[in-house]
Amino acid sequence: MTDSPTKRDFSKAISDTNKVFLNENNAEQQLVKVGFILQKNFSMVAFTGAVDVLVTANLVLPGQRFDYMTLGIDSRMVTSDLGIDIATGGTIETLPIQHRNELDILVVCGGFRCSLAPNAKLTTCLRAADKLGITLAGLWNGAIPLAHADLMAQQECAAHPDNHAYMREQFPNTKVSDKTLVIGEKRATCAGPVSALEMMLKLIAQRQGNDIVRAVREILSCDQVAENQESIPLQVGDNPTFPETLRNIMVLMRNNIEEPLSLEELADCIDISRRQMERLFQTHLETSPSRYYLELRITHARRLLLQSNESITNVSLACGFVSTSHFSNCFKDYFGLSPSAVRQKQHN
Repeated sequence: MTDSPTKRDFSKAISDTNKVFLNENNAEQQLVKVGFILQKNFSMVAFTGAVDVLVTANLVLPGQRFDYMTLGIDSRMVTSDLGIDIATGGTIETLPIQHRNELDILVVCGGFRCSLAPNAKLTTCLRAADKLGITLAGLWNGAIPLAHADLMAQQECAAHPDNHAYMREQFPNTKVSDKTLVIGEKRATCAGPVSALEMMLKLIAQRQGNDIVRAVREILSCDQVAENQESIPLQVGDNPTFPETLRNIMVLMRNNIEEPLSLEELADCIDISRRQMERLFQTHLETSPSRYYLELRITHARRLLLQSNESITNVSLACGFVSTSHFSNCFKDYFGLSPSAVRQKQHN
């Protein structure tokens, strides 16, 4: 189970798909701590979407980069909009000031039936957090408690459309946006479940960079409906910004994993020259057709290894490798572990 001395990096086009499975060293990184204040009748789906981003980010990054805690206002038991009682880790009153000082982000979780009236305990907590320089955020209509605490004056915020009229009437110094998501300096607000996920992605991008966001998005947003189209691209080759010729070649590759086509055969099928095909891949994917095809097969092999009980020999054949030893060497070059070691690691 030792690292391969010739370990290769996946090309940019496929690296995000495999990031969580790479045997990378755990780099020392500062832990980002996020607190979620759950109001009564908070939106469960918005809350879990935001938390899922943090949990998934920890999976695809080496080491733990994010930690979170849940807080009630008056009680440790809070009822969600689904009628499900959630036991929080504490309340905003019992959260010691030194623990508040450890938080990087504090999120107020709202919902369709959350009270819109000011809450003195919540206002005190949010003002104290603001003085400590903590980034404050609101899910659904979580911007309303921030506004009640006078923390959204002269700032733009997002909220559920059902609450726009109320906010414009009650907080004339706050600009209520028609956008579903607004990220500002030390403030972040969103209008619903889908934008809650997107808000957390943008917040972690500020702290860990866009590479990790692409990896998390690929896992969590693969079926997200996009505006003016049926769905977002499920795979790199579905990217509508790519030339049709390139997309067709990539589809051919995906459809011919078990019996790979030669580069000449691929070019002939699309009626272009091999050189034209190489230029397309280099321009749009920053890699060569042969490398992309190999990484596509290696990725397919990783899925079969971890999601089925097929023997390593059968997996290698299903991914177009002429011998098990060649497959094992290629796999180890990329993942740093042999196929059998990767499978054993998952079982453990």
